[in-house]
Amino acid sequence: MTPAALAPLLMIASGSIHAVVNAIVKGGRDKMASRAVTDGSSAILLLPALLLVPLPHGAWWWLAATAVTHGFYLYALIRAYQVSDLSASYPVLRGTAPLVTAAVTIGILGEHVSTADIAGIALIGGSMFALVMGRHLGRAALGWSLATGLSIAAYTVIDAAGVRAAPTPFSYIVWLFVVMGAFTVTMFAILSKGALFGAARAQWRPGAIAGALSIVTYGLALYALSIGPTAPLAALRETGMVTALVIAIVFLKERVTQGRGVAVLGILAGAALILAG
Repeated sequence: MTPAALAPLLMIASGSIHAVVNAIVKGGRDKMASRAVTDGSSAILLLPALLLVPLPHGAWWWLAATAVTHGFYLYALIRAYQVSDLSASYPVLRGTAPLVTAAVTIGILGEHVSTADIAGIALIGGSMFALVMGRHLGRAALGWSLATGLSIAAYTVIDAAGVRAAPTPFSYIVWLFVVMGAFTVTMFAILSKGALFGAARAQWRPGAIAGALSIVTYGLALYALSIGPTAPLAALRETGMVTALVIAIVFLKERVTQGRGVAVLGILAGAALILAG
């Protein structure tokens, strides 16, 4: 399979798994502890792999930049989940990301994409926002959701450059998870004044599962970014929202409104345009 065909498939799979990870984090009693256990577990799982991959020469500054950006992202994400429902904040924060990513990579960095790619990106982003039509999202929830979306766009651009600058994609992927795990646990431990560890003991099982899934979801995304264009791939990752809605409908017995149905069709149509382009 050619890189051009493989990268979109990897990103679509990444999006579906990402929806599951976010549901686990949102379901934790202490959102900060849940996220710290998730990232800490990812780091522990990949720690032995540091011996198997080369040092990420050429990507150290990208790793430092993404650690800081991911730190802000995680803090904003936790605050968004603390003040809103997952089904209300998730479409906003995920819908913002591909639109901003496209604006930066295409408008500023000059990445070449087709007209179909641009149309698909816009359709996916717009459809994500359509999912929250009619749902209450307070000022604080909207603010933190938008801040999360902006930080997702920022670390996507940073990581796309970093994974391409490293000696191998796997070198960057392994080092990213280890650095991020250490950074996240330290940051949240300081913010919670140590209370994080007590709450983490009660949530370690789902957190460990989410940590393993995080390696898969973002590992797939990073590898896809190493072989394909940033903007359309970032948009394709948001097709995971369709998976999230299917889970909600089939397992949680949520009702399919006309608006939801149209939004899902819009996301799928946007993905089809990108794949065709």
